[in-house]
Amino acid sequence: MSDHRQTVGPVTARLCDVSTTLDGKVALVTGGGRGIGAAVALRLARDGADVALTFQHNQQRAEDVVEQITAMGRRAMALQADSADPVAVVDAVDRSAGTFGRLDILVNNAGAFLLGPLEQLTLQEFEQTIAVNVRAPFVASQAAVKHMSGGGRIITIGSNMAERSVFPGFSLYSTSKTALIGLTKALGRELGPRAITVNLVNPGPTDTELNPADGANAEGIAGFTALGHYADPADVAGAVAFLAGPDGRYTTGATVNVDGGFSI
Repeated sequence: MSDHRQTVGPVTARLCDVSTTLDGKVALVTGGGRGIGAAVALRLARDGADVALTFQHNQQRAEDVVEQITAMGRRAMALQADSADPVAVVDAVDRSAGTFGRLDILVNNAGAFLLGPLEQLTLQEFEQTIAVNVRAPFVASQAAVKHMSGGGRIITIGSNMAERSVFPGFSLYSTSKTALIGLTKALGRELGPRAITVNLVNPGPTDTELNPADGANAEGIAGFTALGHYADPADVAGAVAFLAGPDGRYTTGATVNVDGGFSI
């Protein structure tokens, strides 16, 4: 049950053990100011990338991530963009590539998390969820490939609820995240001849502000995993870093479940 739009507290960068596997690369992480997105932005920077990130409302949290990245000696910028607005999504991609001179890695992380019984969900909520969780990754990917050369990476953050929905109220959210599996496979096939890989990372229960590991329902949620506990956002970021780095060059169209065995 990944959380992208909802936030966690400030993520602390690990300033030691800075890698250079992504040296010279430029990444854009949507929704990169908080939660899993912030962990991904910091990990890619730690591995050598310059990073642009988008935020919707909380500029201060986004700027905190930018400061941590620049403290590593990398370039960083925060862009305000509502992922429900396709014009804003394209503009964020183009501005990132224009400012840094290139774009090598796109991480579609921003997401909407709306739950509720089927009969209570509104058409407006349906449209909002699909706009953010499906249309935005499509539009961002479409814009990004115009700037990418061989070796480009598109990585989308999905959800374990696309694989196994064990709780009521997830019909809309699961529908939107399941669509990303088809998008990933089709884009992987289409962009393979251009040496651009496309992959999907499905987090499971992850310790965020919306779904904290010490929350009221955490024990029951963790019990659905094989490992019996929540992930740290850095665990998800590690999978993204692998797919973004040189070791991930032969992986495309794949779904990587970082869910502690929730889906098995």
